[in-house]
Amino acid sequence: MGTGAVRVDSWLWAVRVFKTRSQATAACRAGHVKIAGASVKAAQPVKVGDQVRIRIAGFDRILVVKQTIVKRVSAATAAESFIDETPPPPSREEVALAPRRDRGAGRPTKRERRELEKLRGRDDLGSPPYAD
Repeated sequence: MGTGAVRVDSWLWAVRVFKTRSQATAACRAGHVKIAGASVKAAQPVKVGDQVRIRIAGFDRILVVKQTIVKRVSAATAAESFIDETPPPPSREEVALAPRRDRGAGRPTKRERRELEKLRGRDDLGSPPYAD
């Protein structure tokens, strides 16, 4: 525990955002970890006061570094090492309203595609409707 800079993948693993350091490194490599709005590599140093944004399971988690740690510690100590500024998840009603195709349903038919385009507010050509 200290005030110096630490590798971002090591810090994410130490504060228990990821189960393994390999998962944290893979998330950095895939561009799911951002510091100050910019995607970072796993070796990027993180210091006290930095805002780290992590994309996990389709949602962003926003953490502000309060303390830099290198080794994995207890859950209570890890929770004290950052400030969680993540907005609350959307309600079930909002998520249910979003149209979704079943996984493995294949490509949409012509009729389904037209219905999707109509739902999105587009005309038959796939471009947004314009008043000429």
